[in-house]
Formats: sequence, structure tokens, C-alpha cells
Amino acid sequence: MSIFSYHLAEIPFFKALRGIFSSPISKNTKGLIHSEYMTVMTLGSPIISTSRVLIGQVAVFAQWENDIALQNYLEQTSFGKILAKGWHVRLSFIREWGKFSGFQIPHHNDKLESPNSPVVAVTIARMKPFAVPRFIHWGRPVEKLVRDHPGTTLSLASVKFPNTVSTFSIWKTEKEMTDMVHGHSAVEKPKRHKAAMKERERKDFHFEFTTLRFKPIGEFGTWKGQSNYIPKT
Repeated sequence: MSIFSYHLAEIPFFKALRGIFSSPISKNTKGLIHSEYMTVMTLGSPIISTSRVLIGQVAVFAQWENDIALQNYLEQTSFGKILAKGWHVRLSFIREWGKFSGFQIPHHNDKLESPNSPVVAVTIARMKPFAVPRFIHWGRPVEKLVRDHPGTTLSLASVKFPNTVSTFSIWKTEKEMTDMVHGHSAVEKPKRHKAAMKERERKDFHFEFTTLRFKPIGEFGTWKGQSNYIPKT
């Protein structure tokens, strides 16, 4: 059964700069189904700021044939060893909305034990260039909503030249995440996500877009000096 993984790592500036234009992960990697190599961004930060795009911090979202393929990559390849020094979470697929090429969505869906179980959400999209200003207008309020939400333990965005954008968030419970999606959170301006989705349905920002929901099945390493982002149940 295939698994997904999400990795965060810090790498030297010039190596990170090269990675913006050419991914260091070979498409012919044994056991790899698909991967997206991206540069980390700070959710909700000003568009023109040093905190917006964090060169030197990379995010990798990948799908593997099985856990052994991922482990071999981390132990036996040069870039895999770099990723192994960072942080990653291994993920079992629950649900998909939309479509995004490259990944092979499993026929088998995992399930959470309850709505109070932790859950991981990943969105990834290929942007329409002329839709970027409109996307920023509607998207930044949602970024701030997720970034500041008391239900998240880790949340960030990432980007890949020229037009791939993604978000990643770990939620303490599935209920807190779904409440946010539907505008029911007890926070300021709770309907920001719902309003942005309504605008996307009116006129899409993307060539392709998907939201994926996962059950976390393993957490490894540290990020920003912290570990255990996945709440214990």
C-alpha cells in the first residue's frame, strides 16, 4: 500500500536556489510515485517581505510505493540523507477533493478513530498566471486564518517556480479543521475560508487543484527545534 510523506529541511542557500529551478529528487528514484519539491513560505506574511519566501527552507511532498521505499531513500541517497536530518511525517490517505496530476490516489481510504483525532491537510495547485492577484487577495486572509487558528500545531505554505503553490497544516482534531472549513470556528472572521472557496467556484484560480486529507502514522526529527507536532491520542 502506498504512503505519502511531507518533509521540512534546511539546506545551504545556493543549493536551495538551484532547487527552485531543478528538483534534486530524481523522477527515477526507486519506489517513488511522485514528489513536489518546494520552497517554504510563511502563511499570511506580506507579499514583498523577507519572510514570504524562505530560501534555504524546503518542503517536499511525496508519494511512495511503500514505507520501505521511503526509508531506503532517506538512508541511501545524498538528498535523502539531507531530508533525514530535518523533520517529516508519514501519512495515510483519507480523502481527496479535486485533482492534481502526478500523484496516484489510493483506492483504499484510511479512517480516523474519531472526529477528535489529529489530521493533516495538504493543498496543492498549479496557478493560472493572470489569476495570481485575485488569488492573493482572497488567499492571504485564509492563510492568516489557518496560521493563527488555535486548532493547528504546525502550518505553512510553499511554492515552486513557476506556478505551483501549496499549504500544509497539522490539526489537533478533525473537528477543528472541518469547523474552520465551514466557517464555524470561534475566531475572528471565521468565514474567510468559506468565502475564498465560493470565489474559487465562481471563477477558478488554478489549472488544477486538490485538497488532500491524511491520517498521520509516524513523525520523525525536529523542525525549528521542536518535535511532536502530532498530538498524542
